[in-house]
Amino acid sequence: MKIPRRTFLATGIFAALASAMPRLVAAALGYPRALQGPMVGAPGPEHITVWVRASGAFEVKLEVSEHRDFDTVIPGSSAMAQAADQCCIVLRAEGLKPGTDYWYRLVYDGQYDRYQTLPHRTRTAPAGNADFRIGFGSCCRIQYDPDQKIWNAVRTLEPDLFFWLGDNIYADSDNVEALVDLYGRGRAVERLEPFLRSTPQLATWDDHDFGYNDSDGDNPFKAESLRVFRNFWANPSYGESNNPGVYFKQHYGGVDFFVLDGRYHRDPTRRPDTAAKTMLGAAQKAWLKRELLASTTPFKVLAIGGGWSSAENESGGDSWAVYATERDEIFDFIRDNGISGVVCISGDSHMGELNCIPRSDAGGYDIYDFCSSPLAQMPAAKNTRQAPEVRIRDTWTRSVNVGVMRFDLTGDTPTLTYTLHDILGEAVWDPLVLTPADLRNGVRTWDRKADPVELERLQRFKDGKGYYGFDQASGWPKRRYPGEG
Repeated sequence: MKIPRRTFLATGIFAALASAMPRLVAAALGYPRALQGPMVGAPGPEHITVWVRASGAFEVKLEVSEHRDFDTVIPGSSAMAQAADQCCIVLRAEGLKPGTDYWYRLVYDGQYDRYQTLPHRTRTAPAGNADFRIGFGSCCRIQYDPDQKIWNAVRTLEPDLFFWLGDNIYADSDNVEALVDLYGRGRAVERLEPFLRSTPQLATWDDHDFGYNDSDGDNPFKAESLRVFRNFWANPSYGESNNPGVYFKQHYGGVDFFVLDGRYHRDPTRRPDTAAKTMLGAAQKAWLKRELLASTTPFKVLAIGGGWSSAENESGGDSWAVYATERDEIFDFIRDNGISGVVCISGDSHMGELNCIPRSDAGGYDIYDFCSSPLAQMPAAKNTRQAPEVRIRDTWTRSVNVGVMRFDLTGDTPTLTYTLHDILGEAVWDPLVLTPADLRNGVRTWDRKADPVELERLQRFKDGKGYYGFDQASGWPKRRYPGEG
């Protein structure tokens, strides 16, 4: 039967439209874009790093310019997003000027994101010694606080670099989808997004984003957890080729930061605290010692999830307090090799802390531990049952908080000024100021830097009474204090 020409043409047009319809619907509803991000990652004087999670498996390109209108475009790298990596990619632009503002934008499968029509701005790291600020915090539980007002204060404080010190999500799971879901939700917090897009973000983990509560190197899920962590962060490196983990070194403005992994190679906390017990594992500890020996910066920052002091030496504690033999091995190495300028930062405790581990009476110098916790979690009053070696400032438990270190290496005397800030951005203590002269062998500073009320409380505790004026609880461990034999 002969089909009329007009009917044939109509049928052909309909068939063509029908075949194209899925593509047209996909273009309208599922166009290439960012699901989460972008987020600025590891910085350098001549490069910027950008993380993004794309909406599908397609090519994403980075473009950079010194001008907002992109009259001159500096091409960055490109990469294919892969479903196996949750479509997370890290891009980099090279050959940039140190200490310079740059605008950047992303191209998704040949087109710009219609929901992010404006470019974003970030800054390259300084080329040499600088005056700059570092922010840090831990314990960010979106299930508890989806609004996270603390980021208003953080943005106002204007840190040049931010360190996430663990419990960045609270997955408590061995399910990849649970980790991916919580990372994705965390990257879409409205007050946080502008900060992620402008300021370099670096991270280590702690138990709740590594596995379950108090999980250690026996975690059978740790390889999968590491893979998801690597997908969602843009650190400069992850462990070593022969030793997996999330530890790395970052240089910025004349300061070396050694960010440690306290979970992947950790022995169970229940083991006796002997020389055989490790939090870092032999390879990571050897790496840390090598890098500290090679460092020539006036300040060297050791960062990890759990606190460095003896405060959490109690039932259920999983900080350095129950790995004190290995901690003291590291501190002895610093003393014996004349490595100056070391300070520590930490998180996890759900309260702001400024503690000190006195080492001056043993031939070293006093090592300070700055702790910021939580960013978005219920603060805790664990201080009432704890006593570290020395508290320099009283604990802060009234609100969420963020730590800020200001390094000024531009003058004759480099200085480090540490403050802790509450949800409104107000400093909760008097600043602690340190110079390289305070952080060299034989120099005692802890009693000069501590608040007088904390020294009174410490003496009361040494006399067998309660730290805060109450009777000492039975079963508290007897500890050595400065000046004791």
